Amino acid sequence: MLTSLLLALVTLQAPALPAPVEGDVVLKNFTFDSGETLPELRLHYRTYGTPRRDAQGVVRNAVLVTHGTTGSGGQFTGRAFAGELFGPGQPLDAAEYFIILPDAIGHGRSSKPSDGLHARFPRYGYEDMVRAQYLMLTEGLGVNHLRLVMGTSMGGMHTWLWGERHPDFMDALMPLASVPGPIAGRSMRRLKWRPGMSGF
Repeated sequence: MLTSLLLALVTLQAPALPAPVEGDVVLKNFTFDSGETLPELRLHYRTYGTPRRDAQGVVRNAVLVTHGTTGSGGQFTGRAFAGELFGPGQPLDAAEYFIILPDAIGHGRSSKPSDGLHARFPRYGYEDMVRAQYLMLTEGLGVNHLRLVMGTSMGGMHTWLWGERHPDFMDALMPLASVPGPIAGRSMRRLKWRPGMSGF
């Protein structure tokens, strides 16, 4: 009984979570590193807040948050993440920042093999995912600069790649739960056994 009352009190005191805006960007004739193409590559996203531009038209408050393998941008909309970061006065207050949570290729509501192509879906890896995110931002959402790129696990690896591929596009990187390094031995053999898995 006491536990239930305390839980109810904490819930009442917690700030209300902002509601994300969801949408899709469709990239035409996307070419993968493998040389394969898709006439239409769909990237689903969720956003919080509004982009703000300086006098030169550069977006100064955009934050990209990328998810781990088998996840989606939706995993960051719950109380454990959005409830700790996106609320009033919190580190990524949605009243101040434009937060973008994409579903990577092969995940969530973005294009993936199970949509119908199955084994005929182009081979894809981290490079393709980051390039698609870049095009989603620049061509689809009109974001020409990021304040921060952060991600967890596979998203952390994306964060490292963002820094390598687009070093002038963001002010800061925050990879979480990821260490860049070669994949070899048993791990590499296991990856070769799994068709449709994102590349490394």
